[in-house]
Amino acid sequence: MYGIAETWSRDKTGLYLDTPKNHERRSVPVPAFLLKELELLMADRKPDDLLFTAPEGGTLIVGNFTRRRFKKALESAGLAALGITLHKLRHTAASLAIASGADVKVVQTMLGHKTATLTLDTYGHLWPDRLDEVSDRLDSQRSKVLKLAKKKAEKAQKKAAKLAAEVAALEAAANAPAA
Repeated sequence: MYGIAETWSRDKTGLYLDTPKNHERRSVPVPAFLLKELELLMADRKPDDLLFTAPEGGTLIVGNFTRRRFKKALESAGLAALGITLHKLRHTAASLAIASGADVKVVQTMLGHKTATLTLDTYGHLWPDRLDEVSDRLDSQRSKVLKLAKKKAEKAQKKAAKLAAEVAALEAAANAPAA
């Protein structure tokens, strides 16, 4: 898990470091297979060095990267006609997380959404319809409760029968002629 505490932003005066959107730190899960690839990139770098840089070093500007590298990579892969953008890859990451079982709070944290409502409004259709699971669990819970209640009732009946027999024996003894 990696945290994002700062991002590069741009205004009329140039680039500056800022907090992420909503000014909250964001956690991003990084799968083990990708960590191995990233470790190779980090091998000769200092802890504060940028991991992804512009070709000449320094800050990677998204617009420049998209025009100069990303679009060319899509063309080389024969994917240019699909309309893939970096933002759509963010949606893909969210979709893959949901498909692998992430709940709404995990996806909210991963994407840096301020509320789970925003996450659900955007990606809610991707979570499976689990109404059958709910009805199955309700049915199972009802069956367990009824089975337990039946056992208690049977135990109470046995105890009541035993007590009734004891009462009948006491009454018979009390009503028996004295010898």
